[in-house]
Amino acid sequence: MGKSGASIPDEEWERFLREAEAGTRGAPKEPSARARMVTERLRGEGGRPQGWRTYPPARRRRRTLWGVVGVLVVLGLLVAAVAPERVVGWFGGGSDDSMPLAAESDRPSGPPAQGSGQLPTLAEPFRGSPAAQWANGMKGVNLPAARATGWMSQGQVAQALARTQDFLSASNLDPGVLRGERPEKAIALINPHQRDVQDYLAAAFRAPGRDSEPLRLFSRFAPAKARLVGNVVKTRGRITYREGRRGALEVTADVTYVYPVVRATAGSDDVARTIVRRETVMSWDNPEKVVTEPGTFSLVSYKSDTTNGGCDNTTGYFIPTFRSEHAAGRGSGRQVDPYDRSKPMDTRMKEGGDRECGTATRT
Repeated sequence: MGKSGASIPDEEWERFLREAEAGTRGAPKEPSARARMVTERLRGEGGRPQGWRTYPPARRRRRTLWGVVGVLVVLGLLVAAVAPERVVGWFGGGSDDSMPLAAESDRPSGPPAQGSGQLPTLAEPFRGSPAAQWANGMKGVNLPAARATGWMSQGQVAQALARTQDFLSASNLDPGVLRGERPEKAIALINPHQRDVQDYLAAAFRAPGRDSEPLRLFSRFAPAKARLVGNVVKTRGRITYREGRRGALEVTADVTYVYPVVRATAGSDDVARTIVRRETVMSWDNPEKVVTEPGTFSLVSYKSDTTNGGCDNTTGYFIPTFRSEHAAGRGSGRQVDPYDRSKPMDTRMKEGGDRECGTATRT
């Protein structure tokens, strides 16, 4: 045995060996090697021995802290889902263009927060606007789950919703249509037996006017005046549905589209944005009750509200105004925030009248 300051005296050790060999009752028992090691360690540390199968109690303070953090995180997620425009304001008033918004599952409670105020560029055409945080194309349009409604089964409703998306894309996102081409794919999805709509479409592309304006349904830019920057259109909106007349599936699409454009002249870098909010209501009719064709819908109503598309414009094309022209192109009517989706379209249209040219608070 190695010597230490707590070793057993030689006399005691010899007495222990003699008594143990003789079997004397009450002879001291030699502590195990483990016990000696533990005893020596505790003497050096000056603490109480701790059972080798016992564990220290949990630290309640740490667990309570993480419990509070967990509750706060859950509350934050709930607010983000219900009112994502409020969450943006928590982080610098929405100036962070890199944070994508959650899908719009319901009408927001107010307009989105102000952006950074930076001007758009060819490389970043959505910079400084709420649209920088919106999704691209049809990804920005929230689609509900399909369920059996009216005369349609769940599978038929799912198919009708998919074709509704096709119509929105063909009428507002198709590159050829945006360049001024006729929206043939979109028109093919409209019930050809709906005579009033077919007459409107024929007149709109033959001789655009106040009562036959194609821009009420389709997005088109005059190719000699403006062209799209890149190939991305930002969107935000939602599709809803219910049972309509005669058991039809009535689908409503309320979507805002943001188009970044420059002048058509070569080398132009003056980026502007045209913002269009559309509410289109379409009826997927029961062919046993309404004359229709498979895979087509009847138009119930269509409304549009356009910012920077040309004031009192009846040309059949959007004609945006650019920064150098803003002073001469401002409207004298109501002020409008084109990114505010908190009001129903009926309210938006009634506020200033269908013919009034308002002033956009931001583009």
